[in-house]
Amino acid sequence: MSSPSEYATFWEHLDELRARLLRMLLVVAVFSVAAFLMKEQLFSVVLAPRNSDFLSYRLLGVPVFSIQLINTGLTEQFMVHMRTAMYTGLLAASPYIIYELFGFVSPGLYENERRYAFRLVGAAYVMFILGTLMNYFLVFPLTVRFLGTYQVSADVANMLTLQSYIDTFIGLSFLMGVLFELPVVCWLMGRMEIINSKMMAAYRRHAIVAILIVAAVVTPTTDVFTLFVVAMPIWMLYEFSILIVRSSKM
Repeated sequence: MSSPSEYATFWEHLDELRARLLRMLLVVAVFSVAAFLMKEQLFSVVLAPRNSDFLSYRLLGVPVFSIQLINTGLTEQFMVHMRTAMYTGLLAASPYIIYELFGFVSPGLYENERRYAFRLVGAAYVMFILGTLMNYFLVFPLTVRFLGTYQVSADVANMLTLQSYIDTFIGLSFLMGVLFELPVVCWLMGRMEIINSKMMAAYRRHAIVAILIVAAVVTPTTDVFTLFVVAMPIWMLYEFSILIVRSSKM
């Protein structure tokens, strides 16, 4: 931690924060513009789960299907393009954003606090990315396949809009990223002695019920196999969290 003679004034801190924010915005803008210009490559990735030749469908043996997307607004495609590019730019720039934010707060921490904060932030970032990948390769494909092909009657055709597809994709990506923070949150609560591994093990049955409810909400499908595929990784996260909390006390 800095000595008193090295303390910066409030306005110096504010100037440093402003400079860091400007650099973060610049990096996000650069990545967003790059993603915007790479339209074909960007949407070939984003729209891949709508076809049955997607990797996850082939591995799970999903029957052949295809979902056609439509556009219903004059500016909708352009706005979706911009929003998807901005989200991609933010995700691509996130390591630099974390670096800048950590560089701003770390001088005010003691050495052991800085070490714990570095591990915590690094673990939280890795888990968020893993949750996002989990959504792209499993949760979102199963969700869009079920909802995009579901019909109450053969006389009613599905007309899925591009905007609803992208909204669901981005929303589920963020949701799964947050869910994958469970081990990090449990570790932190364990260090604060709010919870312990014995308590988590004792409430395992309650946790499994909650996990099934979350999985059912995330993938609203009557397919038991799909529900199991989504719930299993979340349950494994809970079991991993028990081990993390137990090791935090050693």
